[in-house]
Amino acid sequence: MGFHYKNIVPWGRSFDEYLDMFNLSEDDLARDIVDVGGGPASFNTGMHQRGTPIISVDPIYRYSEVELRQRIQETHKDIITQAFGNRDKFVWTKFASVDELAEVRRQAMDEFCQDFEGGKQQGRYIDASLPNLPFPDRHFDLVLSAHLLFFYSANRDLAFHLDAVRELLRIGTEVRIFPIVDVNSSPSPFLSPVIDELEKDGIACSVERVPYHFQKTGNEMLRLKPC
Repeated sequence: MGFHYKNIVPWGRSFDEYLDMFNLSEDDLARDIVDVGGGPASFNTGMHQRGTPIISVDPIYRYSEVELRQRIQETHKDIITQAFGNRDKFVWTKFASVDELAEVRRQAMDEFCQDFEGGKQQGRYIDASLPNLPFPDRHFDLVLSAHLLFFYSANRDLAFHLDAVRELLRIGTEVRIFPIVDVNSSPSPFLSPVIDELEKDGIACSVERVPYHFQKTGNEMLRLKPC
């Protein structure tokens, strides 16, 4: 069947999922982190509850909580319906069923929505989008980006991927991108070209296994550091 999205959809992961997706240690969580393309994930909420500074960036943050809840509700049924039709693309160990997946994600997005207006006033949620981010060079210790680059290979071309990754490297001293397969668990056609170009720029690129394994082929992240 395959997943088909006309554009990027709001679908938030939980704090615990972030820990596994990016193989984050306690030392990592103490770093100055920005989550680019954070969407309605609850990672920012969890970090704030720990008393740890965090910034999330996404163009959907221009909207109000009410508008975001409406958009999430509008896309939720389609995402879950497609998940049912593509159950064979996933490893059903972290989640026992599509229903459990839907509940975990619903809870994560509800936590985000409850936190959003206050977090936006505090400067934790910033309306911005790749490939142009409003931060100085090397402003963050660690840049995270989940389920955007490579994941939406059918929606964004190679030029966008290169510009976006270079922007992530501009604002941070380390970048982690997850996953490196597309929405249908196929290898992204842009991964190798992006790595080739970055290595020419003197960037150390490594593909690393992570604890998170939901997509059958999606248990690796790309870690990037200037040499």
